[in-house]
Amino acid sequence: MLSACAEVPQETKPAVNEPPEYRALQDGDTLIPAVNPAYLNERNMRKWVEYDGPEPVGSIVVDPYARVLYHVYKPGLAMRFGIAVGRQGKGFSGNGVIRRKEEYPAWTPTKNMIRTEPEIYAALSGGLPGGLDNPLGARALYLYRNGKDTMYRIHGTMDPSSIGKATSAGCIRLFNQDIVDMFDEVPLGTTVKVRSQAESLMMEGPMIELPSGYLIPETQATPEQLAAAGIEGGIAKEYNPAMPLMSTAAN
Repeated sequence: MLSACAEVPQETKPAVNEPPEYRALQDGDTLIPAVNPAYLNERNMRKWVEYDGPEPVGSIVVDPYARVLYHVYKPGLAMRFGIAVGRQGKGFSGNGVIRRKEEYPAWTPTKNMIRTEPEIYAALSGGLPGGLDNPLGARALYLYRNGKDTMYRIHGTMDPSSIGKATSAGCIRLFNQDIVDMFDEVPLGTTVKVRSQAESLMMEGPMIELPSGYLIPETQATPEQLAAAGIEGGIAKEYNPAMPLMSTAAN
């Protein structure tokens, strides 16, 4: 599987009866396919939410542990997006600034990728051109700190089924429809706050991962879901109502 801040997925079929914001989108000469409704749920569809974080209006807030991203619209209000998070998405926290934006960005594997997994990446050392079959999808936002590229990316995806889930590799990916929408709203110089584990737990509360791979707040989980999360996640062998399970937000 390729990874940029993303990985190459299996192709998915076009969606039918999708919500308007996730219908097929004509983007210049490119037609972005509709998102299959099977990949949409309350947590990974974009929606307006109340927001009480300390970040100023215009900021982007990434929570890789709760798998959501906020774009702060005005005091007390933000647009929330569902995200997929790879291992690189948890390797950075704190503040950065968007210094580069690209439509249909090209992608080249890093020297480390080529060195550690030459069987996958050596043939791609010359890079991949931009397009919907590129791991970065329709758009990419590049995060810098102190003038240096952090290698942290917020971008689209080839794999809409991954949104809301953890992935084996990558940074922060959104549905292509969502990154196109946000790309137009976010100017260069926008501040990005990436939460730490502790900040996620404080702001979002504990989360559990369902057998489907999606997260839900622990407070919304049924005893059966808590038990399944504990067993499948190796958190607890048995569900005991008197003993709260450790959540993925605290792992």
